[in-house]
Amino acid sequence: MDTNQAIAALSALAQSTRLETFRLLVKAEPDGVPAGELAKLVDVPQNTMSAHLGILQRAGVVRSDRQSRSIIYRADLDGLRALTLFLLKDCCNGNAELCAPLIADLMPCCTAETAGSNTRKTS
Repeated sequence: MDTNQAIAALSALAQSTRLETFRLLVKAEPDGVPAGELAKLVDVPQNTMSAHLGILQRAGVVRSDRQSRSIIYRADLDGLRALTLFLLKDCCNGNAELCAPLIADLMPCCTAETAGSNTRKTS
């Protein structure tokens, strides 16, 4: 990820409705949520949700798949990973002792025991 991509992702997430939507989608992985249901959950009109989802998708943090007549939205975990790695690259100038608490805080949501069937293989 380059600086411009990181700025686009951070800008997209720097709005309360989009941040709430993204967090809902992260929780809903790997199933995703239909656009209409997202609008209801966040309590915004469907056309407003559509605009927000477009911004998140162009920023690379949300993806969509058409299933019959519905569009299912999912958090783009690869985009989230790239953004997180961009932000943490060169963390603490290589001083592992300073970075350890940050890494430890990230681990509870990412352990094999808690991930269960939600773990994704990358090649």
